[in-house]
Amino acid sequence: MPLRERYTGLINHYRDRLPVDENTRLISLGEGNTPLIKLNNIPALIGKKVDIYVKYEGLNPTGSFKDRGMTMAVTKAVEEGSRAIICASTGNTSAAAAAYAARAGITAFVLIPEGKIALGKLAQAMMHGAVVIQIKGNFDDGMRLVKEVAEHAPVTIVNSINPYRLQGQKTAAFEIVEELGRAPDYHCLPVGNAGNITAHWIGYCEYSSASGDHVTAACAFCNGECKFARGAVVDNRPKMVGYQAAGSAPFMRGEMVDNPDTVATAIRIGHPQSWDMAWKVKEESGGWFDECTDEEILAAQKLLTEHEGIFCEPASATSLAGAMRDIKSGKIPEGSSVVCTLTGHGLKDPDTAIKQSTAPLLTVEATLDSVKSAILDNMS
Repeated sequence: MPLRERYTGLINHYRDRLPVDENTRLISLGEGNTPLIKLNNIPALIGKKVDIYVKYEGLNPTGSFKDRGMTMAVTKAVEEGSRAIICASTGNTSAAAAAYAARAGITAFVLIPEGKIALGKLAQAMMHGAVVIQIKGNFDDGMRLVKEVAEHAPVTIVNSINPYRLQGQKTAAFEIVEELGRAPDYHCLPVGNAGNITAHWIGYCEYSSASGDHVTAACAFCNGECKFARGAVVDNRPKMVGYQAAGSAPFMRGEMVDNPDTVATAIRIGHPQSWDMAWKVKEESGGWFDECTDEEILAAQKLLTEHEGIFCEPASATSLAGAMRDIKSGKIPEGSSVVCTLTGHGLKDPDTAIKQSTAPLLTVEATLDSVKSAILDNMS
């Protein structure tokens, strides 16, 4: 029986499209290659004929899309001789940074907002051995401090202001195109720091002949001429649509938000670091930004879990919540193909999931009759 070629992570898989060479030591946990799942039941509930796919990034090694960027950021930090990395985080970045630092044998320092991080994410950072520093402030305060600290200490920042992060994250677009055989008509993402929507657009542009001789003004590496494109794969690019939580929506306000607040902790960011690049993505792709209430976000998370069997964290569900609303209104027309990025696994924030769960938790006697009765009483 022939052996299947072993997948060893996204850098090795897309080596010719990433800023590495044959001498680069790759810091990988086998990230990428996540499933693109076509929704079977939700389109019927919406009552519109559309193909909706979800890119389930929660199945990366630390449970979020951050692993795509972190494998590149830490690989390059090690290549450049760094012995420590640092990040500000609402949770997922800290988990990824801690894991990849452990893999590389270097130290991770993570700044998190006190009391504003889901316990599943905090547990990851602590278990991986990161130095966790809680600050009495929000993510934006942490980001400011990280940039200041990096000017005075020998640490490499691995937030999305690190351009290697976006290079890793662009590979999600490659995988989507390879699986569908074309780019989708619309790609919907949650937007917090706005690095991911930027990275996806870079990836779609590198794979598309529609971008002409250059990739995108949003790419920090290309400056008008891409260094990593190796020939077009398809001839189309999607409209990029970014959805924010209503309590944390600087792109909708047209200005930074000083005190963001939302149940979707992963996008509770009022001062996006990729602000200018994300606006360029909107303009170049012909897409738009919009916002969803916490109620809409939680309803979409529950709908996805109960009707499709896919469990994502609240911030992830923002992409589906916004897409469903735009499909219903016709802004995304019938007949379209839509990809929604689910950025993190639902186990990242189990407390929020349990609070909104309506599934019964039954306690019965340990007898056949009691268990049989409970089953029959709850048969759908």
